[in-house]
Amino acid sequence: MDELKTLADALIKRAKEAGLGIVTAESCTAGLMCEVLSDAEGATQAFHGGFVTYTKEHKSCALGVPEALLREKGAVCAEVARAMAEGALKRSKAGISAAITGVAGPEPDEDGNPVGRVCIAVARRGFPARDLERHYPDVGRDQIRERAVADALKAMTEALASVSAAA
Repeated sequence: MDELKTLADALIKRAKEAGLGIVTAESCTAGLMCEVLSDAEGATQAFHGGFVTYTKEHKSCALGVPEALLREKGAVCAEVARAMAEGALKRSKAGISAAITGVAGPEPDEDGNPVGRVCIAVARRGFPARDLERHYPDVGRDQIRERAVADALKAMTEALASVSAAA
C-alpha cells in the first residue's frame, strides 16, 4: 500500500498543477482507488469522488454503459472500460477519469474471463479515452486489486504529464 500512497500523492499534485479534478469508476477494485485518492495529500483540492459499479446493471444505470455492449462483450473489455471512464466524466465536473473493470477472483467471472484479467481506461475532457489491458497472475484478490489501482494511477499521471507537456 505504500506504493499506492506514493502514486496517489503524485497524481493529486499533478492534477492540482494541471487544474483538473479527478473522478473514478471502479468495478473489481470496489472503491480501493477512491480510498487511496481520498487519503492523498491535498485530495480535497483535486479529487471529486467516484462510482463503484460492481454489476453490469449498475455500470449501465450509473455510468451509461450501453446494455448492448455489456451483452455483446461482457463487462471486462476495453470498450466497457472506456465507456465507464467517459460516463464518469459526463456525470461529474472533473477533467480526468480512470475506470477499472476486471476479475480479481477467486473464480472466473460469468463471461469466462480469467482471474487477473483487468481493463483500465483513462479519459480526459476533449480527448479520446485511452485503455490498457493487464493479465495479472492469480496472486489473490487483494494483490490483483492493488496492482490494478497502481496501473490506473500511473496511467492517469501519464495522461496529466501529456497535458503539462502540451501547455
